[in-house]
Amino acid sequence: MTSGQPRPGGQEPTLTISEVVERTGLSHDTLRYYEKAGLIERVGRTTGNQRRYAAADLAWLEFLIRLRGTGMSIADMQRFAELRSRGGATVPERLAMLRAHRADLADRMSALHRNAAALDDKIDHYERLLDQPGTDDET
Repeated sequence: MTSGQPRPGGQEPTLTISEVVERTGLSHDTLRYYEKAGLIERVGRTTGNQRRYAAADLAWLEFLIRLRGTGMSIADMQRFAELRSRGGATVPERLAMLRAHRADLADRMSALHRNAAALDDKIDHYERLLDQPGTDDET
């Protein structure tokens, strides 16, 4: 992530907050919240104090969106971000977190598949009832 400091070679962040909103689907408020909550480090700013995001910032945000989309809690995302900010020594902890989250996700996906199958069975049941006029069913 950026630290708000100029990049090597004078390269500055290139995306405005509005461009990041457009690319990620996150709101302005969510981006500000993510920064305040420590999910993203302080983003580089222009002399006019406007946030400017680099490609690396966007890639990290996209990963956070995936973590959130798979049900990771904000607290766990904060923990992961904090570990990430501490560097390579935390790779084993980050890997363990992701493996545990992936296992939880697999369990939830399995439960969703079972629930979807039960819904499909009920849909089939009601479609058969519609094909048989006069049949009364209370389930």
